[in-house]
Amino acid sequence: MFCPQCGADSVKNVKFCTECGSALLQEAAQTLPNNTAAVEEQPGGQGNLIGYSERIKDPAFARYQRNSAAWSFSFAAILALAAIIGFYIYGETSSEMENPEALYIGLGIGGMFVAIAFFQTIGRSRSITWDGVVTDKKIQKERRQERSGDQQRWVRYTRYTVVIKTDYGKTYEVIADDDDTYYNYYKIGDKVRHHKGLNSLEKYDKSGDSIIFCNACSSLNDINDDRCHRCFCPLLK
Repeated sequence: MFCPQCGADSVKNVKFCTECGSALLQEAAQTLPNNTAAVEEQPGGQGNLIGYSERIKDPAFARYQRNSAAWSFSFAAILALAAIIGFYIYGETSSEMENPEALYIGLGIGGMFVAIAFFQTIGRSRSITWDGVVTDKKIQKERRQERSGDQQRWVRYTRYTVVIKTDYGKTYEVIADDDDTYYNYYKIGDKVRHHKGLNSLEKYDKSGDSIIFCNACSSLNDINDDRCHRCFCPLLK
């Protein structure tokens, strides 16, 4: 199947070029009923399983981002306070280290927790919306070292990777260890969108799916559900 835009030869039965992301409308229409091919050109909206959903504009997503940032800073503040108090007490009671040296170490560790939360929040706020196409899927057998008590042992696991080529030429990977849910959810040629401020992807064509991921918290939901069972944000369909 050749792309009319870049001329690349994509695998059969895909709706979008795996190189440039252009729609292969003529080829895709041959494999669909006439009324289905017409529906695909409609913009996504509530209850429409083909197209990017307009529900991304729902205020619930902005509220979720604000709440996530607040929770992140609150959790970091609790850890920081625990580190400061813990090292201060250690400095007062231990013969190995005295204050203010112990207190300074606690302040440094506490500041590190707050800095991590700050940069995570900044990173999410600076993310951008981009489109992409699934170009490859990989299954790799790996192994890693794990500690059990005083012993270390090698543990084998399976890494599932979905490779996406973005519209600005970058490669984005969705990786999961010992979990093939994402791997089976995406097919080569699927067109996807990454929404600004959310660390998740929306699939363009959801018409053949029985599940859907929440674009706020990434929880798995039934395709017939209207809102996420975990965070109650609208599901993008």
